[in-house]
Amino acid sequence: MEFDETKNDDKAYVLEMVSKQGSLLDLASDRLKNDKEVVMAAIKQDGNSLEFASKELKDDKGVVLESIKKVGWTACYASERLADDKEVMLEAVKIDGQELYYASEQLRDDKEVVLAAVSNKGLIFKYASKRLRADEEVARAAINNYKDAIEYISDEALKQKILEEQAQGENE
Repeated sequence: MEFDETKNDDKAYVLEMVSKQGSLLDLASDRLKNDKEVVMAAIKQDGNSLEFASKELKDDKGVVLESIKKVGWTACYASERLADDKEVMLEAVKIDGQELYYASEQLRDDKEVVLAAVSNKGLIFKYASKRLRADEEVARAAINNYKDAIEYISDEALKQKILEEQAQGENE
């Protein structure tokens, strides 16, 4: 699709173009990258378009949630404030557990958020807080999804217990 860059600040033109190909938001003027209507049209067509939105709109919860609902991993573009927003990050990790990597330290210590993340991407267990890496429920959820997550358990007694259970299960 050919984008006429001389019209990159023409809202009607850019709206029409991003509605057909969201990634064309990258070619829009800075003013239109900060226009919620234009950015939402781009995201509705292609959730990845959040990458090209203004810093201000990457801090808009509604805009970021819309993008995440289409493409979970786009939470990586969210502002620091939204990386600490439980609703935003919980939505993201339910779709793509890898997004725990972009969550705030506080949310990496939130059991609900971490359980949702490791339930669909066990390897991400290594980014959970030390406290939750010693939590049996979280550890088992991670290991059920990714056997090698056991190496990230922070409680040696728990790690030993799970290893012994696994060995016992293999011997039966």
